[in-house]
Amino acid sequence: WLTVSENTIYQFGDDPFNKLPVLPSELAAHLTTYAEHALPILLVFGLFTRLSALALLGMTLVIQIFVFPEAWWQVHSLWIALALILIVRGGGGLSVDALIMGRRA
Repeated sequence: WLTVSENTIYQFGDDPFNKLPVLPSELAAHLTTYAEHALPILLVFGLFTRLSALALLGMTLVIQIFVFPEAWWQVHSLWIALALILIVRGGGGLSVDALIMGRRA
């Protein structure tokens, strides 16, 4: 489930199309894999909704700028719009966040 493949590490390090200059490739591959699994699960349950959506927005922007700049309208614009809605509105009345804060719809 949280296994990082050699292909993923290659994509972050040796792939000539990779332009991510900030983190070491192996660390970036692991962090990205874990975040891509954990953050959507948190969104489904409505736990730390705004923070999870903000992190996914950041990941989407990094992918957009450094990895796939040509994929703006096909994919990334939708991801960014959905993340912004969750950041602004939160998880809603049935989320775990609302239950923790004592606010139900």
